[in-house]
Amino acid sequence: MATDQDTKSLDQGSAEKAVDISRESDVGIERIPKHVVDNDPDEALKLVAAHAGETIILEPEEQKKLLRKIDRHMMPFLCVVYGLNYLDKTTLSYASVMGFKTDLNIGVSQYNWVASIFYFGYLVWEWPTNWLLQRLPLAKYSAFNVILWGLILAVTAAVKNLGGALAVRFFLGAAEAAVSPGFVLFTSQWYTKPEQGTRVSWWFSFNGWGQIVGGVVAYGIATAHDSLLIKGWQLIFLVFGLFTALMGVFFLYWMPDSQLNARFLTEHERLMAVERIRVNQQGVGNKHFKWYQCKEALTDPMIWAFALFSLFGNIPNGGITNYFSQLIVAFGFTPNQSLLLGAPGGAIQIITLITFGHLGRKFNNRILINSAGPLLAILGLFLIRFLPIENRGGRLAGYYLYSSGSTGFVCVLSLISSNIAGWTKKTTAAAMYLIAYCVGNIIGPQVFQSGDAPAYHTAITVVLVSFIIAYLHMVFIYFWCRRQNSINASIRAAPGYTKVEGQEFMDLTDRENPEFVYAL
Repeated sequence: MATDQDTKSLDQGSAEKAVDISRESDVGIERIPKHVVDNDPDEALKLVAAHAGETIILEPEEQKKLLRKIDRHMMPFLCVVYGLNYLDKTTLSYASVMGFKTDLNIGVSQYNWVASIFYFGYLVWEWPTNWLLQRLPLAKYSAFNVILWGLILAVTAAVKNLGGALAVRFFLGAAEAAVSPGFVLFTSQWYTKPEQGTRVSWWFSFNGWGQIVGGVVAYGIATAHDSLLIKGWQLIFLVFGLFTALMGVFFLYWMPDSQLNARFLTEHERLMAVERIRVNQQGVGNKHFKWYQCKEALTDPMIWAFALFSLFGNIPNGGITNYFSQLIVAFGFTPNQSLLLGAPGGAIQIITLITFGHLGRKFNNRILINSAGPLLAILGLFLIRFLPIENRGGRLAGYYLYSSGSTGFVCVLSLISSNIAGWTKKTTAAAMYLIAYCVGNIIGPQVFQSGDAPAYHTAITVVLVSFIIAYLHMVFIYFWCRRQNSINASIRAAPGYTKVEGQEFMDLTDRENPEFVYAL
C-alpha cells in the first residue's frame, strides 16, 4: 500500500501524467486510527496488499491503452442493456396504439394504472435490490435481473385482461429495479471521476437508441399486422422480451464483478485498473452493510436534493414515456405515423447526452452544462402547452426539445457515482434516488386524465412546473458541492493536518474524508 510520501496520486487529468507508486512491505497498520481500521476496508485492499513492496509505474500511454481496453469490453454491454431497459418500458406506449387497450378492454384510467404499477414493483424492490447489489457479485446479480425482466416482458404477450397486465407489469418493474443502481456501481468501480460523467452519458444515451429502434420495429410490425399469426402488440412484447433475455445471458458470461475477476485483464492490468481509480477515494466495493453510512446518507442534504430532483424530474418522464405516442396522435398525426415520429426524439436525446457529457468534462463543470438540457425541455413543454392545437409542427418540435431533458437526470445519476463515497452510503443514496424516481413515475401517468384529452393541457402544465422545480434542485446541488469543496480545502490546509495512509481504500464516506473532492 502506498505511503503519502511515496505516492504521486492521479489527479483529475490522470491520463496526462505518469504515476509512480511504491509500497512498503510493512503496511504499518498501527499508524492508522482505530476507527478507520475497524471501518472494514474496501475489496481493492486485497489486491494492493498482495503486491506490497512493488513499485508500479503507470505511464500515460499505458493508462490510455488500459482505458481503451476497459471501454472496449465494458461499455458495449452497459450501453446495449441500458437501451433495452428503456425500450422495454416504452413498449407499452407502442402497444397502446396497436390494439393493446382495445383487446384488453381497458380505458384511459385503467391504462394509467397499467403504466404506473410498473413503478410500484420498482418501488417495492428498490431498497432490497440495492442491498443485494452490495452483498452479491455485482455482474452476476445484474445479469440475473436482465434475464428475468426479458422473460417477464415476453410473457406480457399472453395477458388477456387488466388483472394479468397489472401483475406482469408489477414484476417487470421489480426486475428492472437493479439496472440503474447497478450500472452506477459499475461506472464508479472502473472509471475516474472525470471519466464517469461521459461514461454515464454514453450508456444512458442508448435510451435514445432504444426509442429509435423501438419506433422503427413497432412501425414495421404495425404495417405488417395483417400477415401476422398473432396481434402486433403481442409480437412486439415477444421480440423485445426474448432479445433482452438473450443479452442477459451474454452479460452473465462476460461482465466481471470487479477488477479482481475481470477475465479480459491480465494480473498486472487488474492491479493497474485498481490503482488508476485510487484518486476517486472510493475503492471498488465493500460487501458489508454499515448502518452509520446508511444514517449519514439519510441526513445528507445533497442526497435529499438528488432525491427531490429525481421525484420532480420524473413526473414528466412517467407521463410522457407512456403517452408520447398518443400525444403525437393528438398533434394531428395517424397512429402509425406516431410510431415513426417518436424516433427523432431518441436522436435528440443521444445528441444532447453525448454533446453535453463531452462539454461537461472538457470544461470540468458537468452540472451547469448539463442543466441546459432541462432548460431546453422546459422551452419544449411551453411550445406543447401554449401553441395553438392546429400548429402540429410546432408542438411536435416542442416534444423533440423535451427529449433533451434527460441530460439533467443523467448528470445527477453520474454524481451518485462521483460524489458519494462509502459503499453502503452509495447504495443507500442510489436507493433513495430511485425510490423518488418511482414515485415521480407513478404520479406522471395519473395526471393524464380522459377529460383532458386530446390536448392534455392540465397534464402538460403539471409536467412543466415539475421540470422547473427539478431544475432549481440542480442549481442547489451545484452550490452545495462548491461549498463542501471549500470546507474540505480549509481542513487540508489547516496546521497539523495529516492524511491517513491508504485511506483511498478504507471505504470512508465523502463526509469522513477531507481528501474527497466533489465533482462539479
